[in-house]
Amino acid sequence: MRVLVVTAVAAERDAVCAAAGPYTAEQLPGGYALHRPVRPVDHSPGPAPVVLDALAAGVGPAAAAAATATALTAAALTGEPYGLVVSAGIGGGFAPGAPLGSVVVADAIVAADLGAETPEGFTPVTGLGFGTVAHHPDPALVRAVAAAAGAAAGPVLTVSTVTGSAGRAAELAARHPGALAEAMEGFGVAEAAAAHGVPVLEIRTVSNAVGPRDRAAWRIGPALTALTAAFGALPGALRATTSPGAAPAPQPAPSARRTP
Repeated sequence: MRVLVVTAVAAERDAVCAAAGPYTAEQLPGGYALHRPVRPVDHSPGPAPVVLDALAAGVGPAAAAAATATALTAAALTGEPYGLVVSAGIGGGFAPGAPLGSVVVADAIVAADLGAETPEGFTPVTGLGFGTVAHHPDPALVRAVAAAAGAAAGPVLTVSTVTGSAGRAAELAARHPGALAEAMEGFGVAEAAAAHGVPVLEIRTVSNAVGPRDRAAWRIGPALTALTAAFGALPGALRATTSPGAAPAPQPAPSARRTP
């Protein structure tokens, strides 16, 4: 299985690549550098190998969607389509479910600030009668990856403005019960994956708490190390879900663009 892993920045991409050995860069249209592993072709019997290609797309959902769509289109045109897209990187964690250094696998990828402010408060874009605000990865795959990575599973919120106050953190937590993490790219990646009919996951490691921006308390290094460990576990989880006798691999479905 070929897996496209989309991060925001190069440090996150490099942490993913560190889980699979040496990589080489391949240029895509738009100036994107797709990092592909350097390894011999595996002809051994058993489940097909999992190949992780990694792409640093830029910060925010629009940049993530554009880069993901470019990579998926390029792969389809060369006859090597991806079987899964993973949005990945570090992010903020909601206490107490996602402490610093922990790993989160999204069971819902939510556009937390896509909508309108009204006199009654925030209304999601679906409340205005159009669009979508959440993508729901295959539950069996979420469980398998979370178990392999020692991760918690729960909603991950995509925001265009990072939370910087306790009030905003409380507002998001109240609006999205059970939310575990906040990041900036997952929903954009999921939108592009859905448009191409490819299953999606989001994996985040927690570098800071969602709330007041206390840079001195951030733990970016340990979060990147945890990201490498999570992607070291990912291939085994994917092979287990696609091996004989396992549950069927996730397939694209019309419900990929569901709302909550």
